[in-house]
Amino acid sequence: MKLITLVNLILPNPEKEKKPTMQNITINIPDIYDVNIQKLIKMKIVPSRSEAIRIALREFFHAEYKNLQLLGFFDD
Repeated sequence: MKLITLVNLILPNPEKEKKPTMQNITINIPDIYDVNIQKLIKMKIVPSRSEAIRIALREFFHAEYKNLQLLGFFDD
């Protein structure tokens, strides 16, 4: 078991998908947002504040993209 783990660490797995690079940012949010994020973490809906914010941003961008498509901003 340890040998397999060591081999996996030494030899990269070509089937593994590369993770996107992340940027570190600092934001200020209202206390109530943080309280609610902490509730989500406690309920095990999200693993961390960072992931909660990434999910919120992803959903926001997805919704805005769809809105812009409906308004004809993109040629499809």
